[in-house]
Amino acid sequence: MKHIIAFAGSNSSESINKQLATYAAGLVDEVETTILDLNDFELPLFGVDLEKKIGIPENAHNFLNQIRNADGIILSLAEHNGAYSTAFKNLFDWMSRAEQKTFMGKPMLLMAASPGGRGGASVLAIAKDRFPRHNAEIVATFSLPNFKENFNEGKVTNSSLNSELLEAVNAFHDAIFKSELKGTKTDI
Repeated sequence: MKHIIAFAGSNSSESINKQLATYAAGLVDEVETTILDLNDFELPLFGVDLEKKIGIPENAHNFLNQIRNADGIILSLAEHNGAYSTAFKNLFDWMSRAEQKTFMGKPMLLMAASPGGRGGASVLAIAKDRFPRHNAEIVATFSLPNFKENFNEGKVTNSSLNSELLEAVNAFHDAIFKSELKGTKTDI
């Protein structure tokens, strides 16, 4: 069975992005899902001097192993002042020191949710530019604006936005299973 990981680029215990990532992961058929929490991968603040002193911390390697062992990644980024949260950026910095191709070519559904009307547009733009340089295969994106108005009881309640998310999830699902589909087609 295919295996995906889903996580938020946030360490908030009430992360709206973790709620969105969890919901989206539940929409992917025929996969086993692991929901990751950045709080389980605590790391010291990245610095070159610290890296020289202690090397790359075990939790950076542990997170990379989660990516390595997954067939796909669902990531919903929190937006702090128009960019990644500090917790995610720190993890990303440590991981990229251990593995330049951080996302290892895995299909990725990249999302963001925010309480405001732009739905994390700034952080999504940064990630769409940056992540492919770290071997991310971004197959779909989704932005959820006005979280409190559009998400309730563990799901997207705005039907138009939910339809948009379902399209993104379907593209993600197809990307995960594309190698399998290629192997099952018969040439005539």
